[in-house]
Amino acid sequence: MSEGIREGVTDAGDESLIILESLLCLMREKNLLTRSDIELLCEKVERRATGTSRNPLPCNNGSATEAVGYLRRLSAYLGQRYGGKHMRRAAN
Repeated sequence: MSEGIREGVTDAGDESLIILESLLCLMREKNLLTRSDIELLCEKVERRATGTSRNPLPCNNGSATEAVGYLRRLSAYLGQRYGGKHMRRAAN
């Protein structure tokens, strides 16, 4: 891509995060995602990041750990902004 086109644009990873964050916020705002759904997503990303999933994340451990932390912060933000019920935990 030429420099003129990329001028003033952040790296593709940052662009992707902005789009993902905006999409999750919009879906939560429209009640297409519940707080519980987002908590399940956090758990799934964490399992994939730690390699305990059948489909682990293909990135390095540092990036996977950062993804888990980022999603937890985003989940906390969405929970504070939009509220909703937490995911039910099975009693042991």
